[in-house]
Amino acid sequence: MIGGAPRRRWGRSSTCRFRFLGAAAMAPVRCLLPLLPALALALGPVAGELRRPLALGEAEELAEELWGAEGLPGDLPELEPECRRLLAAFAEGSATLTGCLGRRARPVRLCQDCHQHYRRLLAQYGSIARAVGNSSESHNCAKSILTSDRLQIVVTLSEFFNETWETANCANCLKNSSEGLSNSTVEFLDLFNKSLTCFEHNLQGQAIDLSPNNYTEVCKNCNETYKMLNDLYNNLQRMNRQGGESGHSAHLCIDVEDAMNITRKLWSRTFNCSVPCSDTVPVIAVSSFILFLPVVFYLSSFLHSKQKKRILILPKRIQSNASLVNIQEKYS
Repeated sequence: MIGGAPRRRWGRSSTCRFRFLGAAAMAPVRCLLPLLPALALALGPVAGELRRPLALGEAEELAEELWGAEGLPGDLPELEPECRRLLAAFAEGSATLTGCLGRRARPVRLCQDCHQHYRRLLAQYGSIARAVGNSSESHNCAKSILTSDRLQIVVTLSEFFNETWETANCANCLKNSSEGLSNSTVEFLDLFNKSLTCFEHNLQGQAIDLSPNNYTEVCKNCNETYKMLNDLYNNLQRMNRQGGESGHSAHLCIDVEDAMNITRKLWSRTFNCSVPCSDTVPVIAVSSFILFLPVVFYLSSFLHSKQKKRILILPKRIQSNASLVNIQEKYS
């Protein structure tokens, strides 16, 4: 037994050595345990450096050294401080305008609440297009920010806002300088608010739904306000069509159109009201006259026409020979 023990230990070590030398990845973990102390002594300093996290300040210093190295292949020029400031201002203005458009989507209040943000963004984009970097060797801000890449995100954002503003026809609600709402728009919105106030005041706490309810008080008390609002809207449309011939859009701004659509739906569908036409009597009279014209025509023709009596034509007898002889003598 003593003589056999060494052979068993030698056999296990030789097996581990054979497996380790043949394929290190296939070596059992118990065969690598004796090597761990040696590996720890050999790789101690390197492992300690790997385990130590890289501080944020060192990372920033390393990035500055890489960007600031002279002669770095493919070195990209950084934006000038002024260009950075303009880009940050445009990004902030875009976020503000986007938030305003999203919050005023329903009910639509884009033109009356977001026109100041839009004007400010236009000014910021114009500053980028006109600005030039501080250094004479650097590219100007317009080229660096607007056209330096294929995506051109600043240009894309600007085009999106311009297209949205033009589609909403907000220029038709604002003054020529776009500094505020036009007088006609202010008058319309004032009547619109009065109409909604009248609706709410005469509902007397009833729930608004599409089922036919007794809204006679609303129809009676708010009829005048609604009629004034509807007439003003029609006048604005007529005036805008005349302006459309000179190159402007024939549509009113989206704020006015949406407000009128809301009011008409409430008046006709919810309250089931109708505006009596003031020209009803003349229209009925003219229509009745036109309908009775054929009757009058045929009746007068019948009364004033000559009634022809039926005349019987009797056959004439053959004249006698004597009469014929007398006729011949007369004409001979």
